[in-house]
Amino acid sequence: MLPTNPVLTRYSDTIGESDSVIDLIFLHSGLSELNNHMIHLDWRLTSDHAPLTVTISIEEEFVQTAKLSLPKKSDEKKAFVKEVSSIIKFLNTLNLLNQESLELAINLLAARIE
Repeated sequence: MLPTNPVLTRYSDTIGESDSVIDLIFLHSGLSELNNHMIHLDWRLTSDHAPLTVTISIEEEFVQTAKLSLPKKSDEKKAFVKEVSSIIKFLNTLNLLNQESLELAINLLAARIE
């Protein structure tokens, strides 16, 4: 694939060596949100490379949440803490040999507490 903006991005300090387009940014060509890259020739200063940037917009998203709580020193809180303690106590941790088995144990713990 040919570069979309063949502007020189590497500037050689060696006599006889040509400047080049060596720096790359790989973007999804079908996404207009990512087709706003910039080559900053004036930011180069003492470097032999022109910085490349891309702006990625992040949309604000509202996430509906609810806070569940138990009254302090209530019988419900004591029962919940006792039940969670029991779940943790009997959780099998002997086979936590890799990230996959750890994630499985964590998901199982979360499901039981929920």
